[in-house]
Amino acid sequence: MKNETKMERKSDRELVVTRSFNAPARLVYKAWTTPDLFKQWWVPKSFPITLLSCEKDVRVGGKYKLVFAHGEGQTMAFFGKYLEVVPNAKIVWTNEEDGSGGNVTTVTFEEKDGKTLVVMSDLYASKEALDESLESGSSSSGAATETFQQLEDLLGTLNK
Repeated sequence: MKNETKMERKSDRELVVTRSFNAPARLVYKAWTTPDLFKQWWVPKSFPITLLSCEKDVRVGGKYKLVFAHGEGQTMAFFGKYLEVVPNAKIVWTNEEDGSGGNVTTVTFEEKDGKTLVVMSDLYASKEALDESLESGSSSSGAATETFQQLEDLLGTLNK
């Protein structure tokens, strides 16, 4: 059975993406927190960008940095810090690259009968920031269907 990715604007500032995965929460969490695994699924294969490096120190106060290549030798970095980490259940982090305080992303992992419901919520600093992100397609949720399918494919290869 194919799992559907759903995206919903919950308020002027919040965008929520949900999907169930055919894997236990510990494996889905591992795919989010292990750099080598994360690099295999985070960037949609249809996008003209590559994830060059992925640094993650997944603990409260720890930091992350993702460096992407796009265009003719251009790079861009996304970074922030972890505000809350509950292994196999929840990760909350900041997105600080734009210098405006950025949005805060919360991902929860809820396991039931060997499947895991993932809920990813992006809370933006303002309505305008969310509107701009949606219009440009730059929101992490903008490519969620393809990205989450890549995660599902990767999870199928991991030892259950």
